[in-house]
Amino acid sequence: MHDDAAPSPVLFFETLTAYQKTAALKAALELDLFTAIGAVPATSAEIAARCKASERGIRILCDYLTILTFLEKSAERYSLTTDSATFLNRGSPTFAGGTAGFLLAPSLRTNFDHLSAAVRKGGTADAEHGTIAPEHPVWIEFARGMAPMMFPQAEALADLLSLAPGGTTKVLDISASHGAYGMAVARRNADIHLVALDWEPVLKLTRENAEKAGLAERFSTIDGNAFDVELGRDYDVILIPNFLHHFDAATCVDFLRKVKTALRDGGRVAIVEFVPNPDRISPPEAASFSLVMLATTPAGDAYTFAEFQEMLSQAGFGETERHPLPPGVATAIIARR
Repeated sequence: MHDDAAPSPVLFFETLTAYQKTAALKAALELDLFTAIGAVPATSAEIAARCKASERGIRILCDYLTILTFLEKSAERYSLTTDSATFLNRGSPTFAGGTAGFLLAPSLRTNFDHLSAAVRKGGTADAEHGTIAPEHPVWIEFARGMAPMMFPQAEALADLLSLAPGGTTKVLDISASHGAYGMAVARRNADIHLVALDWEPVLKLTRENAEKAGLAERFSTIDGNAFDVELGRDYDVILIPNFLHHFDAATCVDFLRKVKTALRDGGRVAIVEFVPNPDRISPPEAASFSLVMLATTPAGDAYTFAEFQEMLSQAGFGETERHPLPPGVATAIIARR
């Protein structure tokens, strides 16, 4: 179909200057601006006093954040939107500002400075294999900052698995990180023993979170490379959240075979992933994750549900189910041994 609309350079310029949006939000988080505004609309002078910043600087930043729809402005007073109040005000139980430490980590961002090289190569230009290098420090930032964003999805997955009380239930959380997924499952009943697997520096944070959650007495760990360590046996459920996308399909199949041997008969594997539609361009939040994997891993990808079905089938699993995990765009893929 012929497009009669006049050509426009707007998208070109918006994309090239997108770093300015990132910088503005990063500055607001560093100034704790959203917390300074809080529940009551405030003037730039009031916000400046609370943030210990210049009024001119705060006025310009707040106007820009209003343009981006992080704030609302009326009669020279700024107020938080519902989203900003929920995720960017430090007083909110779902404060997610800490995710900036992971998403803007230099070791992650610099991969995108060499994206053309990654495109030519077909994988990260990082000679150390990007984010899958052993004990990569970015995963400590992930564990510290991403937990609040994972809580709703973790609770939704725990509801799907619905492990009823009655006899000890063993659950393994692979690439446990902050531990949100495994702990959401373990909180469902007191018969669950949770095992968390990750690199040892990350597991220090996982243990702290387990203690805070009151799970220390039924929590243990396995440290090391998930491909190399012994997983154990007779698990009722093995969780694999946000892990398989780092690797090529053949490697995923081999790993899923290892997971299958660690499950009891009838046990389930529960995978959490960004799953694009077959067209690989929708939904955009899931489909665009392929670019992250191109820049940061040697061979990772965002796999479609059909591809996960094929991987699980090759690994010897039975029927595969898919379930959205609101409010985000993650999908749970569950299969039974």
